[in-house]
Amino acid sequence: MGTRTVSVSIAGVNEALKRRILELQNYALLSARALTNLLTGPRYLNDTLLQMDIIGVGSLPIVVLTGFFIGAVLVLQTASQFERFGQTALTGDVVAIALVRELGPTITALLVAGRNASGMASELGSMVVTEQVDAMRAMGTDPTRKLVTPRVVATLIVLPLLTVIADFVGLIGGFVVSHFELRLNPVQYWTRAIDALELGDIAQGLTKPVIFAYLLSTIGCYFGLTVRGGTQGVGRATTEAVVFSSVFILVVNFFLTRLLLWIF
Repeated sequence: MGTRTVSVSIAGVNEALKRRILELQNYALLSARALTNLLTGPRYLNDTLLQMDIIGVGSLPIVVLTGFFIGAVLVLQTASQFERFGQTALTGDVVAIALVRELGPTITALLVAGRNASGMASELGSMVVTEQVDAMRAMGTDPTRKLVTPRVVATLIVLPLLTVIADFVGLIGGFVVSHFELRLNPVQYWTRAIDALELGDIAQGLTKPVIFAYLLSTIGCYFGLTVRGGTQGVGRATTEAVVFSSVFILVVNFFLTRLLLWIF
């Protein structure tokens, strides 16, 4: 009896492992097709522009608000240490490097993942449940080309722009706090903040959003197109899209940071 139970458990583990490998394979194929579709027509430019408006302009308020307070909190956390050693002039350096290298790209990607990866999953999942995707295939339209590629391309374009805005607004937030809390001279703050940034810092700050955009958009679209189980499945897909995209962003960020620091 014990041997039979062990065999059943091993078989269950094997089946679960096979399903995960199959899901990873399907995700890799979908991700690759999302970009290779650009090499051939038709190209849905209007859909791409619409998604740029939804993802980019729609996310702008939360990115601006969050970026401002991240810069402000960063100064508050470091001000006491700088005052202890009489090095408050370094505030601009720390805020600029921390925002451009790490906080700006990562926090912006997580915000967009929470807002738009879930939106992609729920929108595409609803289309799958209501059989709109099947109707699209019946009419000879490739769902990946029509639904996935515009969303991926739009995210690749707007996320780096949102990151730049978040960095700049974060610097403004840091300046506001440092000016009123530390009585730091505006010229001194901005001069040191700009001088502290090197080519490697800017390269890191612009490379990460591109990778993060590709991850969160393809993950959101994948979970949307693989919905099973009706409306409950749409809810599960939405949750999984946010969780997986956020976790992948943080995990990939570690290895990407290590690689970029080695390069630059």
